[in-house]
Amino acid sequence: MNPIDLVVTVCAVLSPATCEEQHLVFNYSGSPRQCAMAAPPYIAQWVGEHPKWHAVRWRCEYPHTHDKA
Repeated sequence: MNPIDLVVTVCAVLSPATCEEQHLVFNYSGSPRQCAMAAPPYIAQWVGEHPKWHAVRWRCEYPHTHDKA
């Protein structure tokens, strides 16, 4: 298993224009596409723990893909 970063864009329930990205890193043995398809239970758990936010989109990527060398 390799670490994968589930990047979830969440917006505030009371202020839908206030959005931010949350990074949920965990071990996953599939591709980023497979991760995105398997993500809803993880997103539901996060939203359940953070009721002031709701998820609007998500993607999976390998960690540090946007870091500059």
